Amino acid sequence: MCDIHDHHHPRDREPRVNRRQALLGVGATTLAAGAVSLPGDARAETAGPYVPPAEPALPPSDMVLTKGRVALVVTDPQIDFLSPDGVTWGVVGESVTEHDTVANIGRLFRAAKAADLVVAVSPHYYYPTDKGWKFEGALEKLMHAIGMFDRKGPTDLEGFENSDADFMPEYKEFIHDGKTIVTSPHKVYGPEQNDLALQLRKHGVDQVILVGMSANLCVEAHMRELLEMGFEVAIVSDATAAAKLPEGDGYLAALINFRYIANALWTTEETVQRIGAL
Repeated sequence: MCDIHDHHHPRDREPRVNRRQALLGVGATTLAAGAVSLPGDARAETAGPYVPPAEPALPPSDMVLTKGRVALVVTDPQIDFLSPDGVTWGVVGESVTEHDTVANIGRLFRAAKAADLVVAVSPHYYYPTDKGWKFEGALEKLMHAIGMFDRKGPTDLEGFENSDADFMPEYKEFIHDGKTIVTSPHKVYGPEQNDLALQLRKHGVDQVILVGMSANLCVEAHMRELLEMGFEVAIVSDATAAAKLPEGDGYLAALINFRYIANALWTTEETVQRIGAL
């Protein structure tokens, strides 16, 4: 496996870190949070903000995976989100580490490939023309200001290899195997403007195992849109993560909505077992 720290990145690392700290106002400061504790998690604790309710009011999931109908969809498996070298590590790093997100996404890639499932990646890229937007939400402003997911252009790959917008080195063997669908980029959070739904439909998929970054942004937005389009969606709770800011813990915000909205909420261990049984 490649060492991500050995890769050269086009943006100078030290100024980027300082810029990130200045823009976020918190640097690597994060909110206190308890241990991961979700159904099926072998590391489950008895306390903490992520523990499922002891007596849930909502009915349990009845989602059953069906071979030939299910795909693994991974949002933003990129250096900027998942590596200490990425521009967001100061605010997402604690959550990524806490949930072992990088390794868990890797386990799911491997399990899906072993089972010959459809695998799709929905990446996030920004080109110079995207910097001309006349209005933006708070996170859009921030992403553009810190150069997150920046590429020189839609047809220009100069400097892209091993840049912060590139895929994590650990995942390239799966993504570049000639079978994985890499969609056109999503530009804000959801897949409404890319070809993910078209690709899934053309492959006969109507069940999605959804993982990636970040929980309360692109993962949740993809979940909502796919559900609205008639897909059955299972979220893998420990194969995602989110920023922790004074404004709130993004992972906790997403987890609540996953419980309310998704067809299923599984751990990586559960999901790997379900895929293996297909």
